[in-house]
Amino acid sequence: MSTTLKRVHGFLAEFDNVQDLYHAAEHVRDAGYQRWDVHTPFPIHGMDDAMGVKRSKLPYFVFFGGLTGTCVAFTLQTLTQTTFWADIGLGFLQKLAETYPTVVQAKPTHIWTLPAFFPVMFELTILFSAFTVLFGLLSMIGLPRLNHPLFVSKRFAKFSDDGFFVCIEARDPKFSQEGTKTLLEKLGGKNIELIEDDI
Repeated sequence: MSTTLKRVHGFLAEFDNVQDLYHAAEHVRDAGYQRWDVHTPFPIHGMDDAMGVKRSKLPYFVFFGGLTGTCVAFTLQTLTQTTFWADIGLGFLQKLAETYPTVVQAKPTHIWTLPAFFPVMFELTILFSAFTVLFGLLSMIGLPRLNHPLFVSKRFAKFSDDGFFVCIEARDPKFSQEGTKTLLEKLGGKNIELIEDDI
């Protein structure tokens, strides 16, 4: 006989309509909860404000990812094709540049041939930005994840059809089984259930 250890994931409460869910989100936000979410079959205008969700930090990561791509492209091209490094006193890097010089129609190979580098700089800027978006977003939202504790709830399957749910997680500092359940009941939550996750 095997026993499965479980831990509390949080409370899940169902609401009748968008208005009730919206007002419940405002009250949960005002109560000071930080680790909670709403689940709806469609986007609800203004829900981010009702939940107190702040602007994402992802654009800052993407900007610095793109800037890194630009710098990598510039460094790669100047290392391999110009006399720039010798000009600023780093002659030991110049040996690499002399290995692969790109002389086109007898044009000079120094830092002022920068416009020729723009296509590669642009491409690596876009490439690094795209990878930053992909991997940054996945890490920020906690994916990939093969299963979620909310999937054990039979009622939760309604969220993609006509159900409106609030889930307050147990890892929230304000979470308590009695206090959180009482709050959800006061807000008009129905079918409130304690969600448990296998350890």
